[in-house]
Amino acid sequence: MAEPPRRGQVVALLANFCWVSLDQPGPAGQQRLLCTRRTRLAKSGQAIRVGDWVQLDGIDWAAGRAAVAAVEPSQRVLERPPVANVSRVVVVVALAEPPIDPLQLTRFLITAEQSGAAVDLVFSKADLGGPVLVQQWLQRALAWGYAAMAVSSREPASLEPLRQRLSQPGLAVLCGPSGVGKSSLINALIPALELRVAAVSGRLQRGRHTTRHVELFALAEGALLADTPGFNRPVLPADPTALMACFPELRTAPADRRCQFGDCLHQGEPGCAVGSGWDRHSLYSQTLQELLAAAQRFDAPARTGSAGSLRQRGNRVEPRLAAQYRQQSRRGQRQQADAELNHPSQEG
Repeated sequence: MAEPPRRGQVVALLANFCWVSLDQPGPAGQQRLLCTRRTRLAKSGQAIRVGDWVQLDGIDWAAGRAAVAAVEPSQRVLERPPVANVSRVVVVVALAEPPIDPLQLTRFLITAEQSGAAVDLVFSKADLGGPVLVQQWLQRALAWGYAAMAVSSREPASLEPLRQRLSQPGLAVLCGPSGVGKSSLINALIPALELRVAAVSGRLQRGRHTTRHVELFALAEGALLADTPGFNRPVLPADPTALMACFPELRTAPADRRCQFGDCLHQGEPGCAVGSGWDRHSLYSQTLQELLAAAQRFDAPARTGSAGSLRQRGNRVEPRLAAQYRQQSRRGQRQQADAELNHPSQEG
């Protein structure tokens, strides 16, 4: 008699294989199976991510092997690192060794916000930063819209608020630049894992990659924690108009700070109520200009001059207003007045 299909969650990807944790134990109490992917999934281009729920067949309990026959629809997907069904994204940056780069931190927060999951900000290596720097960054993060936590893997008491938050049911992802201590934090939260860690490069003050793949670890009943490889170039949204939603301080602005037009990019457009008097304005503008420049390079319709396209003004790119919102230049007004004077209307 053929073994009926089983359901499980992908907890690690290794080359052409994946480890799947079963939602119901096997005959001998097996909790995990090493699986390949059916050819039809590969031919259809269907990707498998860590965190995906999958259907298994061809199970060999004695060998601990099976094949992924189908992938269930995913929710709240991170593209980089590739994780599906994310409940919480925890952005980790170090207060020292390496020092915080506000632009890089903002990029990671944007990547996290795009997922639609809850976003937390954690400052690691708090013991190296000193109390003054810790308080400065906690207050600054609060102005950005994040009730951040400062932790140290060497001070167990500092980890308790983070442990309580990550112990909630769901899948939490730790992400951030290389060398900020993500694996050290997981080792402190789950000592039995003994994940490999490495020191930061002394010359370049850059982190060294110690995590080579995404893997899920059980922190509490129903609570999974993902360690991810460090990287320094997060993925930004392709649509420049989606950037505002990735900044909590803009997303939750009060009614008296709402702009006149819904597609306002907060770059001095008519009716803009946001202005420049907020901490991350320069970081937002720098990121926006990068997205607008990319859109101009790759979006052919944007070069036609139609409403809603982009135009170059000085050394920056900005959206072209629709015709009803454009103001005629003074030169154009003079030319129109001269034309009307030289060629008066014959009506009447």
